Amino acid sequence: MPTQSKIVAVTSLAREAMIARGNGVSVVCSQSSQLHAALGAAIDPGVSGIISFGISGGLNPKLVAGDWVVATAVRYRGRAIATESGWTQELFRRLPGAVLAEIVGSDTLVPDPSEKSYLYKSTGAAAVDMESHIAAEIAAERKIPFAACRVIIDSAERTLPPVTALALDASGTVNLLAVMRSILRSPGQLPALLRTAADACIAERALRKGRKWLGEGLGSPAMLGRADSIGRSEGRAEESDELLRSSPPVFGRT
Repeated sequence: MPTQSKIVAVTSLAREAMIARGNGVSVVCSQSSQLHAALGAAIDPGVSGIISFGISGGLNPKLVAGDWVVATAVRYRGRAIATESGWTQELFRRLPGAVLAEIVGSDTLVPDPSEKSYLYKSTGAAAVDMESHIAAEIAAERKIPFAACRVIIDSAERTLPPVTALALDASGTVNLLAVMRSILRSPGQLPALLRTAADACIAERALRKGRKWLGEGLGSPAMLGRADSIGRSEGRAEESDELLRSSPPVFGRT
């Protein structure tokens, strides 16, 4: 009996994983330090594609929370791994208003606008995250089609408060105790934390909408023969903008 095709979505947050998972899509949710091993173990003969899916930091100053970036390539330490062109174009077609650009990988959080500016000027990448480069490298090693689409959470001028580096536990869920301890030690970061929470809410709403538009198999050409559950409608971009503006600033929604 032939092995059924499936797509592996790579995330680091539990809420990203919940959004990405669906018919024909399995998820590897792991922090960057454990991601290489976790993704390698998840690949079997039925895997027909790997996609990096979730949030990212903005590097292009024109991008704001909720904007989609569809990667043409992922840069990391002087190497650029191109995404699969057919899949990339399909993602771009299905995500209204998306930007087609490169993404750069980082092993650490990039919280400061000056660091983001340096990365943008030195690489030209529109966004940065901590998973795409690992997923791209494994896909290249295994000769598996690879794609990446990411939603901006913190724009280029946003400064992430120190608590964001402590906010997640190993499973990708918010560690509320660590957050509260950090706030008590340094209450001055609370305004920035509230702004980050609002941006997180916007980004998650964009992720949920985009996931519906991408449909079964997350737009992979290998899955196009199966039923398409995109469910798009005219004027969705305007509707999305209105919904995002009305979202409450709830921390930890990513």
